[in-house]
Amino acid sequence: MGGVNPAGRTSGHQAFRRTVLDTLPVEEQTRTLLGLAAMMRLASGQEDGTWQDAEGRPLEPAAIVEQTRQQVLDHTLIRRIEDPHFNDPGLPANRRASLALEAPLTFRVRRRQLPQDLPDTWEVRELDRKLLEVTVPAGEMDVMLPEHRPAQVRAAGQLPSGFEPSQLYRSVHHPRGLSMAIFAASDCLGDSGLDWDTLRDRLDPDEIAVYAGNSIGQLDEEGWGGLLKSFVSGKRATSKQMPLGYGQMPADFLNAYVLGSVGSTGAAMGACASFLYNLRLGVNDIREGRCRVVMVGTADAPVTPEIIEGFRAMGALADDDSLRALDALELLTDADYQKTCRPFARNCGFTIAESSQFVMLMDDALAMEVGAELLGSVPEVFVNADGWKRSISAPGIGNYITLGKAASLVREMLGEQALRQRSFVHAHATSTPKNRVTESHVLDRVAEAYGIEAWPVVAVKSYVGHSQGSAAGDQLTSALGSFAHGLLPGIANLDAVADDVYAERLGLSRETRPFEADAALLNAKGFGGNNATGVLLSPDVTERLLVQRHGEAAVAAWQVRREATREAAAAYRQQADRGLFSPRYRFGEGVLEGPELSISDAEIHIPGYARPVSLAVNNPFGKLEE
Repeated sequence: MGGVNPAGRTSGHQAFRRTVLDTLPVEEQTRTLLGLAAMMRLASGQEDGTWQDAEGRPLEPAAIVEQTRQQVLDHTLIRRIEDPHFNDPGLPANRRASLALEAPLTFRVRRRQLPQDLPDTWEVRELDRKLLEVTVPAGEMDVMLPEHRPAQVRAAGQLPSGFEPSQLYRSVHHPRGLSMAIFAASDCLGDSGLDWDTLRDRLDPDEIAVYAGNSIGQLDEEGWGGLLKSFVSGKRATSKQMPLGYGQMPADFLNAYVLGSVGSTGAAMGACASFLYNLRLGVNDIREGRCRVVMVGTADAPVTPEIIEGFRAMGALADDDSLRALDALELLTDADYQKTCRPFARNCGFTIAESSQFVMLMDDALAMEVGAELLGSVPEVFVNADGWKRSISAPGIGNYITLGKAASLVREMLGEQALRQRSFVHAHATSTPKNRVTESHVLDRVAEAYGIEAWPVVAVKSYVGHSQGSAAGDQLTSALGSFAHGLLPGIANLDAVADDVYAERLGLSRETRPFEADAALLNAKGFGGNNATGVLLSPDVTERLLVQRHGEAAVAAWQVRREATREAAAAYRQQADRGLFSPRYRFGEGVLEGPELSISDAEIHIPGYARPVSLAVNNPFGKLEE
């Protein structure tokens, strides 16, 4: 797994450790804070193992942690939006106005700034080659007046301050989400401990797939956001904004610049359930034998004025007015902005966030053959729609089906007691008044149906916010952290469970608690009726299933091969903890256009790929006689 979100880096469970920081041993706290300080450019680790502060002065790690601890805590997770425009002087905008000119108006303007089509009543006089004088007669004149509007939403889950993925590789006008995807996929490869080129050479090229995207495309200035407002803002559209804005572009970037994959690719968009939709594509490809390795992920960077305004207009976000009313406050402080997301408590809306998460899926035989480290396993992802609806954004009935099926599969695979005593739910938990009622009802009713008395519920959004299509990726990687550390993060800001929450059979806790889990159920409820629930099994359960399928001797041989993988992954994580990142980005390498291929009726040989693409196909349809 690899990625980045407001809690930090995904590999090595750094982001997870940030969410349970206070319950970790001192050594683990120090490691977490030191790694985050390096990521945020507050310190840097050297190749020889020594450390320096931000000014380059040698300093002991303990001193760096003491010096930077509060800054790390204050500038990770949910917090006040750090873009200066969201504070003073405000968000740049324009306001339409109609001016009543009592006398002619004369002004000078550069020739290239004058519109091509002028009103017939305007008089233009040339002053020189570059400068013109324009006279507008008295009367009405429609104009756009620039202004700065106070931001009505000032909290978001942002990547740790100082961390800019675009600065780590040769990015050229890449939208933020795509830069995050490059980093996240590279982090995933490093965390795997496997050499990608060696792994690729073991497989037919089309036994590899990439399913990655996001929920709303790239809507910042470098993507469709800049494109769509280019006319009204007076800026020129660039040749990159159109193609880089597409929602499947994270997959395209991985194929072209990270993996060099020619296998299956695409992105399934399902609003807030998009990560699980893509995960389902990967699981199905492997189960059906179409692929042996699949990279699955999402990358969302929606902390922009326009996207925030869109969700605010829906009444979906926790805006300043609602927060002040909720807590009876005159002013909101930085501390107030850090606790805007309150799943299952008294709340007023979700907190938008940015995140990119990737996981590498592999079939069990190949994983054992190459000595892969197994963080867990995914047997199935269930997806169901809501049926008839009044409002397209309102919740419906589909989530009862997905969660019910997921619970049923856990019971079928692991038994009644495992479901009732050793499973937990990563709730969608958006922190809206509607979600706290509807999702808790789904969870409580399914718990009742399966005889679960106190189902532990985790809500990672209370720490990192709602990253739209990447939200379930945040949930999955957090669940893997729970398996590794035996801890369930408490629901931050849960001072008290709201009166309208159905919690008779749910374990809702503000405190982090120890829990040895066999399975996690990842729940997602997306706008439009995009419901999904994924089943995630622990490493221990996964190994037991491997023994059942392959035998103890084969598993023992895999464990021996795994040692080298663990050493390579540990070496990568040690470098990453020092802030030494080298994202895999191969622009313009090995480019092929077709004439270089060797083609027969049985296979296609691609230069640079160890094995050919077989053209043998499965035909379940029968054959007509010639």
